[in-house]
Amino acid sequence: MNLQTIDAGCLAKMFLAGAGRLESKKEWINELNVFPVPDGDTGTNMTLTIMSAAKEVAAMTEPDMKSLSKAVSSGSLRGARGNSGVILSQLFRGFTKGIRDYDVLTIPILADAGEKAVETAYKAVMKPKEGTILTVAKGASLKARELADAGEEDMEKFLGEIISHAEYVLSQTPEMLPVLKQAGVVDSGGQGLVEVLRGAFDAFTGKVSADALDFSEQAKAAPSEGGVKGSLEAQAEMEIKFGYCTEFIIMLNKTFNIKQEMDFKAYLESIGDSIVVVADDDVVKVHVHTNDPGLAIQKALKYGALSNMKIDNMRLEHQEKLFKLSEKEKQAQEAAAEPEAAGEHKEAGFVAVSAGDGLAEIFRGLGVDYVIEGGQTMNPSTEDVVNAIGKVNADTVYVLPNNKNIILAASQAKYLVEDKNVVVVPTKTIPQGITAVINFVPDMGAEENEASMTEEISHVRTGEVTYAVRDTVIDDRQIRQGDYMGIGDDGILAVGSDIADVAYDMTAAMMDDDCELISIYYGADVTQEDAENLKARVEERYPSCDIELQYGGQPIYYYIISAE
Repeated sequence: MNLQTIDAGCLAKMFLAGAGRLESKKEWINELNVFPVPDGDTGTNMTLTIMSAAKEVAAMTEPDMKSLSKAVSSGSLRGARGNSGVILSQLFRGFTKGIRDYDVLTIPILADAGEKAVETAYKAVMKPKEGTILTVAKGASLKARELADAGEEDMEKFLGEIISHAEYVLSQTPEMLPVLKQAGVVDSGGQGLVEVLRGAFDAFTGKVSADALDFSEQAKAAPSEGGVKGSLEAQAEMEIKFGYCTEFIIMLNKTFNIKQEMDFKAYLESIGDSIVVVADDDVVKVHVHTNDPGLAIQKALKYGALSNMKIDNMRLEHQEKLFKLSEKEKQAQEAAAEPEAAGEHKEAGFVAVSAGDGLAEIFRGLGVDYVIEGGQTMNPSTEDVVNAIGKVNADTVYVLPNNKNIILAASQAKYLVEDKNVVVVPTKTIPQGITAVINFVPDMGAEENEASMTEEISHVRTGEVTYAVRDTVIDDRQIRQGDYMGIGDDGILAVGSDIADVAYDMTAAMMDDDCELISIYYGADVTQEDAENLKARVEERYPSCDIELQYGGQPIYYYIISAE
């Protein structure tokens, strides 16, 4: 096949195939996150972002390049969740700007569009960091420009070499970010982008059948049976080539040299994909998707005894996750359909993101008009934030993301609201959000309040206690699956086997001589008695500080503690 151009119909199928592949690899990408916390955000956020656009693309019958570009750009922007999702949406936005005015795409046009994609994504991030999805995107763009300038005319070769180079850049991300190297993983966002590119390439080369990608007819024929979601499900089922996610640790009986490691990886590649083999002194962590886990286990036994064995049927899990996702989407649609909140018009109002009934009540008690249910475990989309702003009857609406992974999505929402002045206060934690609201002064203007609140939240130090979902090493701390971790603003502050001890040690690590107030918010899985016992321990150690204890009801995080 020596094709030299791509038309809108082909590009639509490539986009849907990329979305389907990303969805099928979502959980694996979640596991690549450096911090072993039970939130699984990158793969989930990128999937929800691209699926928002895929629904619009799948509903199109005969797209031209302009309408397709609008569907991809608008759909992904409104569905963008988390930093990785927002960056992905910005890559799509820039790329579609570069292609929308053409009937067919040539290699030079694609190279130009790739540069526009990278430029747009970098501009969206306040402090771009190399070793991330941005770096992988830039590497792919540079390769595209190199091939275009060299006069490459074979589209299949062009796309194939771009993906190969993107995979190489991805493999180098641990060398750019020490935290990735220490954890033994590549950048999860970059991996997500590579999966999208791989899926698109599979559609272009015919590896993914055209029938499986004809979403639009299925969506029209059977909307009551899942519509686009059902079509994506069919594609994802096809994409799960290897059905069993197999993980285990080899406790080596002798040195595992480089040749043995390479031979073992080559064997795993012959029976599956999504292979991760991380060797560390006397143990080897193994992850593989295969149709015969026994073969991987038999081979591994030649090197030593096995532990932490885990085998999951991904096809069954996929069906369950799709059902849960559809239920969440249904709830989101019902929430969006609610009438705009009544109330007297005012000059300023607040939207805050929070998880937990106790924390929601705290925000409402401080005067927040609308609380978006979300946070670390489920980042709200840009459209969720836009809808929430629409429910606040005020000229100026202050948005408190309360999570560093939501700030970008909230910032994108600001540009989609035309009838109100939207101010995004960059709160990275729940305690920062509470401090921001407390320091709002009604008699001051929006710019003054923004500056004042931003200044005040900079004095708030936050720690959160959760549990580890896998073994890893972070900040030179050995963390085992099931350990409790105290995570501060800049990294791990405490690790241990007792929740209260970890919370206590974490608090001590946050303290300095200027601290006057310690606030403890206990979660849904902590009893009031245990929380009061922790408060008593902290009061005894810091008698000169005011100690506040409040029920937060947050999931996943046993305690959220602030010092200021």
